[in-house]
Amino acid sequence: MKPDKVSKFLSQPYPFYYEGRDLWVIAGLVFFMTFIFTYFFEPFIVYEPEHRVNYFYICLIHSTTPVVILCLWSLFYKLKNKATEKWNVKREIFFVMIFFLLIGIGQFLIRDIIYDNPDNWSWYYLYEEIRNTFLVGTLFAAILIPLNLNYQFYKNQKQALALFPFLVSDDVTTHSSSVFIKTQVKNDDFYMVPDDFIFARSDGNYMEVYLMNGNTAEKIVKRLTVKELEAQLCKYPFIMKTHRSYLVNLKGVGTITGNAQGYRLKIKNYNETLPVSRYMISEFNKRFQLL
Repeated sequence: MKPDKVSKFLSQPYPFYYEGRDLWVIAGLVFFMTFIFTYFFEPFIVYEPEHRVNYFYICLIHSTTPVVILCLWSLFYKLKNKATEKWNVKREIFFVMIFFLLIGIGQFLIRDIIYDNPDNWSWYYLYEEIRNTFLVGTLFAAILIPLNLNYQFYKNQKQALALFPFLVSDDVTTHSSSVFIKTQVKNDDFYMVPDDFIFARSDGNYMEVYLMNGNTAEKIVKRLTVKELEAQLCKYPFIMKTHRSYLVNLKGVGTITGNAQGYRLKIKNYNETLPVSRYMISEFNKRFQLL
């Protein structure tokens, strides 16, 4: 594979699975795959007289260790890195490689529990546990990451293309009265016309709110959360939370494309591409078709 193709592949958006329900699904798959592979294939040479417990329990312990490490590593990474919406293949590979290294170290540290071997605490067995983890883990990762990337991309792109007939034409005009928006700072409260709303983006403790002012877009910054703004605009079904950090006026969407993370929305009146997370695709499709 040429360097430019490798770079393009590594920079492609990729879903972040290491939080919430997705994390538990991944943890369950890791446990299941590790147990089945270890128990039925016995991939590495083991000397039975060294076993402190039955081989079934050894496989159980070896399968539980990666799950514990995955949860701890995910929590640590999530606390240190907030921009998971920018997740891509390169970051996924980095995350997984560190995960494999931690598994190898973890399997080394539990050797005294399951093996009666005077050399358990040796550099050789540390190397062996890390090597074995990378041998098996890299094989699975090299197959599953590209397969999942292609599956998610084509699935989301197909759904995005199906929405093109529902795009709102530029010559359709609507009128709505202004609404009062309450912020966290009383002097910052403001009025806005929902039809002039383009999108809003969370920026730390503030919201960047983009509104049409004549033929140009105007940005105002308010002390407000996505949840608070969404609640005050809930009676306008064309304004939707598409991502944890974004509210979007669906009438202003010009084009829709799909990628492995969900959709990307090109806004008509502003040179900005906004995300729709994979969790919001179903609700987005339903609302967009009712415009």
